[in-house]
Order: sequence, then C-alpha cells, then structure tokens
Amino acid sequence: MRFVRFVSPKGPAWGRVDGDQVRPLSGAPWEGTDPAAGAAPLPRRSLSLLPPVTGKVAGIGRNYRAHAAELGNEVPAEPLVFWKPSTSLLPHRGTVLVPRESERVDYEGELGVVLGRRVRRATPEEGREAILGLVPALDVTARDLQKKDGQWWRAKGFDTFCPVGPAIETAADPADLLLETLLCGAVVQSGRTSLMVFDVGTLVSWVSRAVTLEPGDLILTGTPEGVGPLAPGQTVEVRIEKVGRLAVSVARES
Repeated sequence: MRFVRFVSPKGPAWGRVDGDQVRPLSGAPWEGTDPAAGAAPLPRRSLSLLPPVTGKVAGIGRNYRAHAAELGNEVPAEPLVFWKPSTSLLPHRGTVLVPRESERVDYEGELGVVLGRRVRRATPEEGREAILGLVPALDVTARDLQKKDGQWWRAKGFDTFCPVGPAIETAADPADLLLETLLCGAVVQSGRTSLMVFDVGTLVSWVSRAVTLEPGDLILTGTPEGVGPLAPGQTVEVRIEKVGRLAVSVARES
C-alpha cells in the first residue's frame, strides 16, 4: 500500500492511494487504515501534498563505501548519525532554497525509512519489523559549511533541506533496490541499497539505542557516490524502484 499526507480543509490528513484516487483515512497509517467517516475518494492530482512524516529526522553519513571514498573519508566502524530539524522537511514538488550563507549546496539522493511503531533499544530484527514503509528522500547539504563548521547541524539543517515523498510505500523490500538521482533529467547517482555498509534494521537498532523512535519518525539511510552541486533553476529527482519518484526544484533564497 501507499500512503500520502495532504492538505485538507480541516488540516493535515492522511490517505491511501488507490490508482488515481486517494481514500482519506481516519488517522495516520500507523494507527490503522480505517477510512475517514463519510469521506469520498479524492482525485490524486487535486491534492496539495505534505511530507509523509511527522516526527524526528535522523540521517546516516557515509553508509556507502564509494560515497565515503569520493569525499576522502573513511567508512565508519559504527553508523554515523546526525539530525535534521522538522523545519527542513519539504514535500514532493516543493522548492529547495539555496541559503545566502552557502556557495556550495549538494544533492544526496537517499532511501528513507518511516517508523510505524515505538522502539527503544531494538535488535536489528526488531528494527526491521518496526518499519512502516519506504520513501524517496534528498539529504540536501551545504558542503562548504559542512567543511567549515566541522559539525553538521547547519550544513544539513536549513529550511527545505529534507525533501521527502510523495508517498510511503509499505510493500517494497529495502534490501536491494535501485536508487537514482537525476539532475535536470540526467542520471547523476545510481546505486543499489544492497551496497549499504549498515542495513536498515541495523540503522534503526543503532539509533534506538540512544533515543526512543516513534511512529512517523524518518531515518535517511545514506547516499551512493555521485553527489554534486545544485544551482538555482535546476530540478532534482530521486527515483527508487518499487518505491516512487520524488521531484523538487531549486531556487536562491530571497
């Protein structure tokens, strides 16, 4: 199944994708899939989508060996975790804003995993079982500030620096999926999730050792090689087989 979050007259709402329609739900998909009382199906194209996550956003650095190598970094012995604020979230077809403080903003196409249950100190198996579904995502990074600051909160945390969506896919197996990033229609990243250093169950387990993970939390699982700069006026897409396609545009912050 695929679930989307969208703007409704009563506020943010959830729905289940059914072909060209969306069937509104009574609550978030991790609470159940009961339809909203009296709500008719909605044309999918008519909806204004929201990011399909509602909680914390954890990112994983250097989780593909080739990406670590292209930046001149060692592969970490343990998952390298950072956080992105909720204000960095951006929906499908949103606009990434290049901030005034940066002269080098990079794309990093990633597979995101959305939690469907509360976990603390989970085993890798429990971590896998806690995943509700998968989403395409971008970990936008101000590379010059990342190098300058030495730590990553600013480089990774600007508003609009975490595009995610359009939908949560619950049926796909994350073990071996083709992940591609396209810049203005040209493929610039291509890798398989089987090349991750740490698999998704291990990542959920590792993060949950430090913090309680809640339904609606998002973990970005790292990016393959091929990262590069973005410029105003460009478009970026992340395509993940069996999961979906995320598309955003790029503009300079006014």
